Amino acid sequence: SMPSEMLLKIFSYLDAVSLLSVGCVNKRFYDLANDNGIWLKLYSSSLQPKWAIWKMSSKQTETVSLGCATLHDEKPGYWKKEYIFKQTSVFKTRIMRLVKLLDPYTGLPCKNKEAMKVSGLSWIIVLKDRNGKEHIIEKPNLSFKDTSVTILWYGAVWPCLGILSTLKLFGVTPLLPDQSRPPSKNRPRRFSLIAEYHLANLTESSVTVGADELVQLFSLNPGLLVGIWKEKNEIAFVLVSLHYNQLLERSILGSATAQYAAPANKPLLDDIDPEYGLHDYSLHLDLHGRSCRYLCGTFKGLFCRKGDIENGYLRLTVVSLKDNRKHLPIIGTLGICWETDVFKGSVKDCFMMDLTLLDESGKPSWCFSTPVHMELSSKASGLFDYMRHIYTADYADSEGKVCVEFVRLEETKEYIIVSLVLYVSTIKVNSWYGTNY
Repeated sequence: SMPSEMLLKIFSYLDAVSLLSVGCVNKRFYDLANDNGIWLKLYSSSLQPKWAIWKMSSKQTETVSLGCATLHDEKPGYWKKEYIFKQTSVFKTRIMRLVKLLDPYTGLPCKNKEAMKVSGLSWIIVLKDRNGKEHIIEKPNLSFKDTSVTILWYGAVWPCLGILSTLKLFGVTPLLPDQSRPPSKNRPRRFSLIAEYHLANLTESSVTVGADELVQLFSLNPGLLVGIWKEKNEIAFVLVSLHYNQLLERSILGSATAQYAAPANKPLLDDIDPEYGLHDYSLHLDLHGRSCRYLCGTFKGLFCRKGDIENGYLRLTVVSLKDNRKHLPIIGTLGICWETDVFKGSVKDCFMMDLTLLDESGKPSWCFSTPVHMELSSKASGLFDYMRHIYTADYADSEGKVCVEFVRLEETKEYIIVSLVLYVSTIKVNSWYGTNY
């Protein structure tokens, strides 16, 4: 029963976040909280030059009513949208500026963790069943590495696996960031779609990564692991590993319905003949098991010659089987660690692979973070130093392939990488450089 003029007077003392919250009470509050006069005052005081603010007296802005939108020649809510757009643009610019700071040795962004903290970024998954009902899972456990973040969700109750159709991964940020307040799900938030996975017939359509006594792991690209209880055939946990190069942009710059699409690369012009192949590439490789690290290294000066281009791929040899000086020992026992409310475990002979391939200008041209499993090869090592069986771990996507070969030293119970070769798709390279290999 309170007059609208009085409510507008009260609303004029609220900040932007409080206005957005009070607009959720009912339709009348929503209409009043969209008043252009109130939002124009907020817009001018926070974003316009100070010399322009004096033109708007407090008396003028406080007496603007819902029916006087024509005073500003705009519909109700126009200045609210402008305010939110400007604030989010400033926020995104600040975050992307942090991401562009590079480590002088690796050439990789060195402020990713700080950027995520400043942004108030978190992640949720939304499970949708065949009836259209959605189940939101929040509060994951996070594990940070040099080039990726691993996100683990678990809980006592999960929807029945047999009725689930899709899983959507969202990045969540405050709609109006406020450094003085901690992020809260009760405040207005912005959702950005990172990836969508189809869970129908999960155990038949996905790749089996490995298993232990309690769970079996199934993998879907990009970077999704679903742990299934063996006895109940139900979800035990969901683990996602995402590369920083894609994570921050998709978590902040996308929308709730569409993934962020990165702009096309602008080729670096040089005088190298395309038939020469790739040159002066760098690779950063990180192998880990979520909570433990097995290998982390940077390899520079990678190249390929004309003879290394065949079958639609350009070959980059990082570790050669014949050059034992570059063979890489693996620290610890390979496996992916998992946990739930009650149980913990580790699925052996698999790991997370984070790969970043930089071109000669230092731009990341191929990046991913994905689970990989090892298999015993049918061939044996012909090297005198390693007269043992060879294990392989391969990965492939639309941009290329990675082939890794290990030998196991039973005496010390450790693995050694004796071969690591990258095969970059010529289609990928042609689109990257605007040339024809």
